[in-house]
Amino acid sequence: MQGNLPPEAQEKIEQLQDLQETAQQVAVQKQEAESSLTEAENALDELENIDSGTGMYRKVGELLVETEYDRAEEELEDKVDSLEIRLETLEKQEDRVQEQFEDLQGELEEMLGGAGGGMGGPAGPGGPGAGGA
Repeated sequence: MQGNLPPEAQEKIEQLQDLQETAQQVAVQKQEAESSLTEAENALDELENIDSGTGMYRKVGELLVETEYDRAEEELEDKVDSLEIRLETLEKQEDRVQEQFEDLQGELEEMLGGAGGGMGGPAGPGGPGAGGA
């Protein structure tokens, strides 16, 4: 079908595909950041249940290195803070990509005369096969 489209429309479709890939990459990064944040928050919660005089170790690559309670707590708090900022940034990026996708999709539909049938995304409520009995 793309062979019959004007070059401008083909370019918009390629841009939509690029945005879709970007959205998937951002979603994966967001999921990883959420997982790391949960892990760091859980570790910080567990740290509160440990006596501050208890021997502590932190992972450095493949090694466990002895550390002090206060330092471990400070590092975990810093990690939580930076992951929260990272997650916030990824959420904003996700929103921006979604907005760009919708704008570009609207432009393409206008360019194709408002047909809109083929660019509605996954076959949802207005997709093929929708309609009355």
